[in-house]
Amino acid sequence: MKSNAIAFFILIGIITSPVYGQKASEKRPNILWIVANDISPDLNCYGNKLVHTPRLDQLASEGVLYKNFITAGAVCSPSRSSFITGMYSVSINCQNQFPKNKTELPAGIAPVTDYFRKAGYYVANTGGTKMTGPHYTGYNFVHEPKQMHDGFDWRGRAKDQPFFAQVHLTYTHRPFKRDPSHPVDPDKIVVPPYYPNHPVARKDWALYLETMQLLDQQVGEILDRLKQDGLAENTIVFFFGDHGQPHVRGKQFLYDGGINAPLIIRWPGHLKPGTKSDRVINNIDLPAASLQAAGITVPKTMQGIDFLDKTSKPRTYAFAARDRCDETLDRIRAVRTKDFKYIRNFFPDRPYTQFNAYKKLEYPVLTLMQVLKSKGELNADQARFMADTRPAEELYDLKKDPFEMHNLAGDQVYNAKLKELRGQMDQWLAQADKGTYPEDAEEVSYAQELMKTKFKTDMEKRGLDPETSNEDYLKYWEKRMAE
Repeated sequence: MKSNAIAFFILIGIITSPVYGQKASEKRPNILWIVANDISPDLNCYGNKLVHTPRLDQLASEGVLYKNFITAGAVCSPSRSSFITGMYSVSINCQNQFPKNKTELPAGIAPVTDYFRKAGYYVANTGGTKMTGPHYTGYNFVHEPKQMHDGFDWRGRAKDQPFFAQVHLTYTHRPFKRDPSHPVDPDKIVVPPYYPNHPVARKDWALYLETMQLLDQQVGEILDRLKQDGLAENTIVFFFGDHGQPHVRGKQFLYDGGINAPLIIRWPGHLKPGTKSDRVINNIDLPAASLQAAGITVPKTMQGIDFLDKTSKPRTYAFAARDRCDETLDRIRAVRTKDFKYIRNFFPDRPYTQFNAYKKLEYPVLTLMQVLKSKGELNADQARFMADTRPAEELYDLKKDPFEMHNLAGDQVYNAKLKELRGQMDQWLAQADKGTYPEDAEEVSYAQELMKTKFKTDMEKRGLDPETSNEDYLKYWEKRMAE
């Protein structure tokens, strides 16, 4: 009996060991999140040979590169609200971008930083590579950054104290920056087929890639610092984007250009170097994976799952949402599998390209496409996104149509897949979408007035009338991009 009891308690100890593959004598691992803005998997290690990203390529060679990392939101604050809580933004009323009056998190829901701090971790958060602040958050719920974090720099921790650190990098958010050390030749750019093959489009894309190269250099600085501090071997490094690329059909939309971001994880001794995974991951899964790797119990209220546990069941479906972005009112939902994407447009009577001050101010290709549309010079696929209305449902076969150009929602061959994903969407909406619709009129009015003023001010700073024609505005862009 005595020997059986001893064996039982040994077994219990093994089963409840906090980290799969982690010995009790091992130090608790540090967790480092390096978060980039507005970036799709356009890195060299993902297959884009025009861009020079040696440090991120090296990180991928030392860890796992994930191909199907899907963000729960297509714009910053809803997506960030999701990945810091492990909750869909629509489940915690954080779906609209930068509300004037932020919501309190529901009872039982807390940011992942709270769980790390309670477990004795030093929690750091900073914007930029200098580790001197300020704290970088951008969440849509009520929070006090100084109360969420212990400092800016992991070096502020006590001796032998593990840390959870977030380093947020602005790139590749617009405005783009040139990289004189490795200029990208616009003439070699092949833009996605939903954009016109035009000098302005190619130049804009080249600048996006050059900005990504600057991001790569910043990531290198952070990794070098980690190594200099002797922490690289016991730190799990997560590099990921908050959502997709800042292009016309990317950010703010639920095509893969808006919600498929890069994710690379290095965990020495635990993850096989140089691995590529097509596992479907949602960014709400990041907190669960990070907590579990640190030996911290994942709260049952979290909607995310631990994808690093090889025994966990992989996701079949990842969900994403888009609601008000700045002053632009919309409601779009998507469900993504490895091979298919279903999109539901709640306002099919509205164009995709409703006016958005931010995009009109920062995206030259938007004005280019508006000019070409007026001249009838867009092809049918390009013109479809510029149309005055849109379909209520969209379905794409991502293997055959990775650019999501051919809507199969009306194709009988795909009727079974449409019904499956439509059903999954209905179920998810009923269970997870707890947002308030329509949004409070005060919030909408505030956003509209704010962006109206910003548009007028920024256009006048450029020496342009806010009512300038698209043709004249395009001339401005052509001149500016030639500088």
